[in-house]
Amino acid sequence: MQPREQNYLLDMLNAAKLAQDFVADIDWKTFELDLMRQSAVTRQIEIVGEAARRISTETQMTIPNIPWSKVIGLRNHLIHEYDDLDLEIIWDTIQIVLPKLNGVLEGVIATEES
Repeated sequence: MQPREQNYLLDMLNAAKLAQDFVADIDWKTFELDLMRQSAVTRQIEIVGEAARRISTETQMTIPNIPWSKVIGLRNHLIHEYDDLDLEIIWDTIQIVLPKLNGVLEGVIATEES
């Protein structure tokens, strides 16, 4: 793995953690009504997807536990279909997908650092 790709993995992890931090103390109803939090977490998910897009196919294949096409696809949807966002998908991504992604990324990053 190239050093640049290690940085992209770290960008993915940091953005995913920020998105989770932004909603850590709130429930769905609060999120649904809070445009600022929606914008903040959406931006962090975009960063996760953009960093993922920059990881080479070869490196992606060495980390099969990350659903690369879904991560990148969500980023593309957020960027290009901004007027057709489903907040429940964003919420579920933060609550369900990102914790799993963080676990995989932390393992990969720890392995690369040692």
